[in-house]
Amino acid sequence: MPASEHGAAMGHELIGVVEEVGSAVASVGVGDVVIVPFAYSDNSCPICLDGFHTACPHGGFFGPGTGGLQAELARVPLADGTLVKVPEVDPATADDGLLASLLTLSDVYLTGYHAAHMADVRPGQSVTVIGDGAVGLSAVLAAKRMGAEQIILMGRHRARTDLGREWGATDVVAERGGEGVATVLELTGGLGTHAVLEAVGHMPAYEQAYGVVRPGGIISRVGVPQYESAPVGFGSLFGKNVRLAGGPAPVRAYLEQAVRDVLAGDLAPGAVFDRTIGIEDAPKGYREMDDREALKVMIEF
Repeated sequence: MPASEHGAAMGHELIGVVEEVGSAVASVGVGDVVIVPFAYSDNSCPICLDGFHTACPHGGFFGPGTGGLQAELARVPLADGTLVKVPEVDPATADDGLLASLLTLSDVYLTGYHAAHMADVRPGQSVTVIGDGAVGLSAVLAAKRMGAEQIILMGRHRARTDLGREWGATDVVAERGGEGVATVLELTGGLGTHAVLEAVGHMPAYEQAYGVVRPGGIISRVGVPQYESAPVGFGSLFGKNVRLAGGPAPVRAYLEQAVRDVLAGDLAPGAVFDRTIGIEDAPKGYREMDDREALKVMIEF
């Protein structure tokens, strides 16, 4: 981002306590613990009812320019459609691990889940996950919960890939490019994997994705593409009858079930947070993530 004189409110991941509600808000009240998805939506229009809240014609994304959520206070528009209440959780006494897992539901875990969902991961299938950041590791966890039998994680940061193994990765491939593709093909008997979950967004990751996908398979991208065009011809997608899916995760569509899973103890993705800081240390936190010294930093108020 270009430098600015006054800066901008950052971030789009939040759990918090409701301090005040507008006169038209009916679904939440003061004192409720809520999860805020990274996009706001009405949750009632035809697009939301189809399950694609990030494309809600009345909604939008939180972040610079619209008001970031890494702040002491945040205003949430379309609150009835956007906020999801977490029942019977007192933030003053709740376990830190529980709160961390709930925070992942605002973006990173459910973005990883969305990647696996859009790839239609099924029991017994093989999956390649490209990227060992918080979203990629979440995609490993989601694929495992969906029953994938072989999960290949492409990443080179040992602390991260170790967590990936804990969450279900059967193989880790540190090589990139053609060498990485060759290793995945070797691990799959030359076939490639039924699904590829791409959590990076750069062209080399996309090229790896179509290199390792099995004929008839699905590439699901949730890494925001840092390019405007990508090959889809005979040598990439067309020749293999490969489908391309993915996009911004409609977190709101998945939230209620995910909250139930976390509260029941069946889902615990909060381990992606390996640093906790105050708001005054936010620049340091961003630097640590950029330098791969931290996987995911949580700001606590």
